[in-house]
Amino acid sequence: MRLTKPTLFTNIPVTCEERDLPGNLFNQLMKDDPSTVKGAETLMLGEMLTLPQNFGNIFLGETFSSYISVHNDSSQVVKDILVKADLQTSSQRLNLSASSAAVAELKPDCCIDDVIHHEVKEIGTHILVCAVSYTTQTGEKMYFRKFFKFQVLKPLDVKTKFYNAESDLSSVTDEVFLEAQIQNITTSPMFMEKVSLEPSMMYNVAELNTVDTAGGSESTFGARTYLQPMDTRQYLYCLKPKQEFAEKAGVIKGVTVIGKLDIVWKTNLGERGRLQTSQLQRMAPGYGDVRLSLETIPDTVNLEEPFDITCKITNCSERTMDLVLEMCNTNSIHWCGVSGRQLGKLHPSSSLHLALTLLSSVQGLQSVSGLRLTDTFLKRTYEYDDIAQVCVVSSEIKQS
Repeated sequence: MRLTKPTLFTNIPVTCEERDLPGNLFNQLMKDDPSTVKGAETLMLGEMLTLPQNFGNIFLGETFSSYISVHNDSSQVVKDILVKADLQTSSQRLNLSASSAAVAELKPDCCIDDVIHHEVKEIGTHILVCAVSYTTQTGEKMYFRKFFKFQVLKPLDVKTKFYNAESDLSSVTDEVFLEAQIQNITTSPMFMEKVSLEPSMMYNVAELNTVDTAGGSESTFGARTYLQPMDTRQYLYCLKPKQEFAEKAGVIKGVTVIGKLDIVWKTNLGERGRLQTSQLQRMAPGYGDVRLSLETIPDTVNLEEPFDITCKITNCSERTMDLVLEMCNTNSIHWCGVSGRQLGKLHPSSSLHLALTLLSSVQGLQSVSGLRLTDTFLKRTYEYDDIAQVCVVSSEIKQS
């Protein structure tokens, strides 16, 4: 028999209007029913608990508990009774017996009881195999088995998305934002006890799922973090490379291990479940041979007035480059300075900073475009457009 928590009893209300033949009889019967909530008899809420009537559903990450009883139905004493319980999954067979020692004898109408527990870590078909061996009074060895099949279902649907943030003014490293979408695909609400990200050795993580208040931090989902059936919730995390990996973060290539999600929930009367995802991986953004990033840029600039930006150029290739900078004007953005100047040699994994001056002839949100880098060794040109946006306003508006 599977051991599960009881459930709240729900009654089926039967009512009628006062002008009908029963009158107020049904309403009075519901008020007298001890299983109903006083004052809310018609809401199908109960104050009583009912024992499990069937096996029920079991979900991945929950603990499967079962009560096993071997009863001697005969009138003879049997000896050397050995009870073994195995759980067969699609990939392995697990021994769940609490003890492997044989019981010396079992008298008539007596039984051997055992309770087994197992944290379910696979979905699909599971078979509980209970095997009993014993010896009769005549010395004959007997053996029989029973099989109990059940399905393990998936409780949550987890989807992840990665967002790469370029270096900003206050940081020299790139940030990775992870959005985890968690959906409750069971038929009952869940209490989300914990959803955390365990980062890999390369990253430090900051959770963005709380709001700082005067009394401390408060969850963005409220004080009671219940997840109703088929509802989805988004969790957000910010990962930054550790100091020893920060210099390599800009030129890292290939697949990067981010970490894994640890999810803990409770259902019904406190039944606990836990899931850990496999290692989450993301493809590092490809910067090509040369990476151009912005170090400083103003948010708002005046119309037809020069403003300064600072660019960082990184050699992401494995060879030395000899770079030439060209600046091409667009309809709204105009570059101030000499185009076609030599930047010199840039060794692999090294960087240089450039201070550039621009002005805009058009108001509104304008895109900074028109930078060209040419490697004179290979005669290869790298084009950089839409590298940033600035808000251009007239000087009168900004002064007022």
